[in-house]
Amino acid sequence: MNNIFNYGTDHLTIGICLDIASGKTKGIINADANRAIRASWREVEKIVHAHHPVYGINTGFGPLCDTRISEEDTSLLQSNILKSHSVGVGNPISQEIAKLMLITKVQALAQGYSGVAPETLERIIWHIDNDIIPIVPERFGWGFRRSGAIVAPVFAADWFR
Repeated sequence: MNNIFNYGTDHLTIGICLDIASGKTKGIINADANRAIRASWREVEKIVHAHHPVYGINTGFGPLCDTRISEEDTSLLQSNILKSHSVGVGNPISQEIAKLMLITKVQALAQGYSGVAPETLERIIWHIDNDIIPIVPERFGWGFRRSGAIVAPVFAADWFR
């Protein structure tokens, strides 16, 4: 495999996505994307430490948007979001589709606008590279849950530590 794709900075096409999924191309996070990811993540860290309410970072969601989440509990909030997003019903989607979903999720998050922790992306890429793909049910709730559903099972093992 000599082909390299730079998540977050290169243009992802269907063909490239299929090549990453099949192992013909290696997806990596280069220095430029890493800088953008870390800068965005540091902004989220500043928000957490500054104690200013920001929706979904240190507040609840939906009707609980006025509920403040302590600095100590922000990690628990994120863990609970992943748990709720991993709930679905129906038959599992194919492993190939699930893997393609992970690849497109990494591409979106690696652009440096989400505030995601760099370790999160490293872990998802590890799953892609090692072909350890979560079982994802075909039906989910509405909204963000659908996009979060593919990533949530990757972190499920942490819930039992």
